[in-house]
Amino acid sequence: MEDYKLKVFCTVAEVKSFSRASEIIHLTQPAVSAQIQVLEDYYGTKLFDRTTNNVTLTATGEILYKYAREILSLYAETEKSICRLTGLLKGSIKVGASTTVGNYLMPKIIIDFLKENSDKVKINLRVGSTKKISDLLNSSNIDLGIVEGDIKSQKITVDKFLEDELHLIVSPNHGWSNKEEIDVASLQEEPIILREEGSGSRQLIEKLFVKYGLSIQNMKVFLMLESIEAIKEAVKRDIGVAFESRIAIKKELQDGSLKAINVKGERITRAFSIIYRKKGFCYHLVDEFVAFIKGYDFNTFLFNNNDVLPT
Repeated sequence: MEDYKLKVFCTVAEVKSFSRASEIIHLTQPAVSAQIQVLEDYYGTKLFDRTTNNVTLTATGEILYKYAREILSLYAETEKSICRLTGLLKGSIKVGASTTVGNYLMPKIIIDFLKENSDKVKINLRVGSTKKISDLLNSSNIDLGIVEGDIKSQKITVDKFLEDELHLIVSPNHGWSNKEEIDVASLQEEPIILREEGSGSRQLIEKLFVKYGLSIQNMKVFLMLESIEAIKEAVKRDIGVAFESRIAIKKELQDGSLKAINVKGERITRAFSIIYRKKGFCYHLVDEFVAFIKGYDFNTFLFNNNDVLPT
């Protein structure tokens, strides 16, 4: 229970757009305008200055925004307190996940969470690059994000929960398939397959190249693909080499369709993180889902003694 008009008002104020607000809260743009009009009629004042390209709060709008956020925050805290007492979980969460996490971690986590909770809980998952998920969070299109890679935004809180490692992968028929490690300089001579710009994996590999005085322009970049499965398939066909997460290549390492190699002198690691808007309202269901992720037994799910990884 909350004052829906205030939620609509705050959404418009934060995204500075009636059309974007309508997408986020799943109302038509006229319906959003009608909600704002009701508030403006009630308070007898204009709450927004509207131009062709911009929507900004008026002085009275700024006052209402300050108190509306406090009111909505109290609604959220009330819900948390009552749900903790009753043990009831209900509602829906909009989750965004970057590609590796979204394809290889979140489906299992979400299924296990729903098994433990009532059928009144719904989780909507959107998958994209780390940058896309960050943008969705900033625009209030999702409640929280699960990402790999760096997030540079003063509006977002980053909470690391799991370490991941990237390995160089090659076809079993590749000349490097029996090597335990190769040096970074050798990569300049080999066709390489990269993820798209904005992905967490791409960020990490670019940092590795820069460390050794290299850049993407120095490399024989044969393909750039958004799909991890497409990258793995290209490597299996010996079209090039690539860097992929241990999580994403688990099955292929076990069945022998891919080989993993270390990079000499390097351990390529990154953190998986939960990200939130600093100004967002955190409801009980979101808190419980985050706690479930942090308490999840990733070791038994992700890794076992059959993993064929370089030492």
